[in-house]
Amino acid sequence: MSEIRMAAVVVNAVDPDRVADFWKAFLDVGERQRIPGFVWLQRQPGTGVSLAVQHVDEPTEGRNRMHLDFGATDVARARQRVLDLGGTEVERHAMGDFEWIVFADPEGNEFCVAQADPDEFA
Repeated sequence: MSEIRMAAVVVNAVDPDRVADFWKAFLDVGERQRIPGFVWLQRQPGTGVSLAVQHVDEPTEGRNRMHLDFGATDVARARQRVLDLGGTEVERHAMGDFEWIVFADPEGNEFCVAQADPDEFA
């Protein structure tokens, strides 16, 4: 079976630099990676989940201001599992070689699944 691990909690932000700076200072962590539209923070020592900040054009209304990101060794298998459990596929995205699928659980809470190397799960 495909191994699936929670990879990050993602915060939507109109000004990702400002929001990332806040979280870096609050959590006392550095920046792990930055690409246009995304800032991934380093994990706190002893934790397996990181925080990421994603640029959005408008403030996110309602309850989906933050969402979970999952890494899977087999995205197709993870997709089928989501659908079998009553979730839905919302949309697909790609940024260069990095691709991910946005899903919603049965009540519409969104989360993302992207291909991930098992070594990134540590």
